[in-house]
Amino acid sequence: MNAERDFRGSYWIETAPAGEPAPPPARDITIDVAVVGGGMAGLSTAWELAWRGREVAVLEAGLIAGGVTGHTTAKLTALHTLVYDHLRRTRGREGARLYAQSQSAAIRRAAEAVADLGIDCDWEEAAACTYAESEQGVAVLRAEAEAAREAGLPAEFVTGTELPYPVAGAVRVTGQAQFHPVKYLHALAADLRARGGTIHEGTRVTGLAEGEPCVLTTDVGIKVRAREVVVATHYPVFDRALLFTRLSPRRELVVAGTIDADAAPRGMYITPEQNTRSVRSAPHTDGQRLLIVTGEHFTPGAADVEEHFNRLAAWATGRFPGVRLTHRWATQDNDSTDSVPLVGPLHPGSRHTYVATGFGGWGLSGGIMAGRLISDLIEGREVEWAALYDPRRLGSVVREGGSFLQHQARVARHFIGDRLPSVTAPAPEDLRPGDGAVIRVGGHQCAVHRDDSGHLQAVSARCTHLGCLVAFNRAEQAWECPCHGSRFAPDGSILQGPAVRPLEKREVQSP
Repeated sequence: MNAERDFRGSYWIETAPAGEPAPPPARDITIDVAVVGGGMAGLSTAWELAWRGREVAVLEAGLIAGGVTGHTTAKLTALHTLVYDHLRRTRGREGARLYAQSQSAAIRRAAEAVADLGIDCDWEEAAACTYAESEQGVAVLRAEAEAAREAGLPAEFVTGTELPYPVAGAVRVTGQAQFHPVKYLHALAADLRARGGTIHEGTRVTGLAEGEPCVLTTDVGIKVRAREVVVATHYPVFDRALLFTRLSPRRELVVAGTIDADAAPRGMYITPEQNTRSVRSAPHTDGQRLLIVTGEHFTPGAADVEEHFNRLAAWATGRFPGVRLTHRWATQDNDSTDSVPLVGPLHPGSRHTYVATGFGGWGLSGGIMAGRLISDLIEGREVEWAALYDPRRLGSVVREGGSFLQHQARVARHFIGDRLPSVTAPAPEDLRPGDGAVIRVGGHQCAVHRDDSGHLQAVSARCTHLGCLVAFNRAEQAWECPCHGSRFAPDGSILQGPAVRPLEKREVQSP
């Protein structure tokens, strides 16, 4: 086996018990609320609504918790790196307070669910810390600690941590949590079913007609009629409000392995330095814990991912010499251009459609928050922090114009640059097993891949979302769109949206 494939994938997916069978709908259905997406945001929303007596159906293209939620580091905290001083400056002290209040409420809601349902998900209370190793970062951390404390969090600036290497300073917030996210969501799914809800896996939704009722169409032509629709697909597959102009996708890598329990940190740590480093540990076996290290973020399709994996693994083994790495995987996040998730009505004219997206790497607390917020909106209840997260907000786009324009410029470079002829593309016969490249074949840009047996397969290199050119990620054996984050298998099938159609097959001759 290739050394780069010796590691196993997501520990959470590997160690979660199998869920109940959830086949696609066999015929058209009519439901009160249809939730598109079976990750933390989608299942939390469906579960909240089922508790309120709503008849709910979850439509998931893959498997429940098999997407972004199943590949997270599973930290449940309201301390989101360096968000509070930024919010204090852009949204005022009240905006920062509402953010802290809503995210903290999400943690309490998860704790209630774990206790009420008796969920066995390795729940642990832990402190969260944002730290810096350089003295240059101390002033920023002091400002963040002050802003977080003003926002209502039990935050303090400290100079010592339990990490086995020195730090210049850290923001520390107690009373946060960590858990096994897939076990947690499987328990929510079981309780949802017990309350009359239904779950349909392998059900890719490709169309939405808004109305009374709204009508969703799946890739095999099944119609789902619902009074209310929630789009919780991480990146919206329907974009009536052009949300893709306000979302920037990024991938981040994870390595994990066993370490002696007395050498494992019990808190949750993150630094924006060194292209991000996030560290925590989870229960494993007697005398050992699982060390989880995250970092090396990059734009999909725009990096040598194997090099990034090697760099992260070297950092983990260098800082924690006793760790024995066994797993590695990657996750994908969407950053909103104004640093706040987009949760609420799908677009300005929405009456019965809602969206949850843009969690910026904090989709566990954000997804639980979104479940509470959207279910309250559907029920007609007022929510104090609804305006903070409202996708229809315009003031913040103006305030954060620089980030918005930078994102648009990057996408524009791909649209224009991708259409220029390349002089560096290899010929199909030059591809090694496991390699892929975009090659012009018969006048068309083709994404050509050679599998381990030497067979060549080709698909269109144009992402079916908005037409950007895909690039190959050898480490994960996937075609990735750098514009909006769609990902495809070598045969063109969809791994991750917003694309809802696979890449078209192309012909290429094997030498």
